[in-house]
Amino acid sequence: MSGGEARGVVVAHGEMARGMVTAVVRIAGIPEEVLVPVSNEGRGPDELKDTILERIGDEPAVIFTDLAAGSCTLAARMSCRDRARMAVVAGVNLPMLLEFVFHRELPLSELLPRLEQKGQDGIRILPVG
Repeated sequence: MSGGEARGVVVAHGEMARGMVTAVVRIAGIPEEVLVPVSNEGRGPDELKDTILERIGDEPAVIFTDLAAGSCTLAARMSCRDRARMAVVAGVNLPMLLEFVFHRELPLSELLPRLEQKGQDGIRILPVG
């Protein structure tokens, strides 16, 4: 990963993060270190924050969380508190993660609105029958 590309960390309850990351790796054919999963299972907020920071390193990063409130997002927000090249995106979905892995070289100011839009566009109620 080059210095300008953001790293992604998916933080979620239970095994959700691992499942989403596995799906994106298989669909996109990317190296596993581009997008890493973190589960909150067995971790308190401080442990979760430390794990997130460990997985990010010094790279620009986007932390994706499953819910806008709760332990995962709380820890993610604490992780970003003193770091300018990090952002938290809550309500992660597969279209959003795929957009991230294919455009992670963009500056966060351009990348984040794309992620939000792709995540929203990925939600559809389909007619049945």
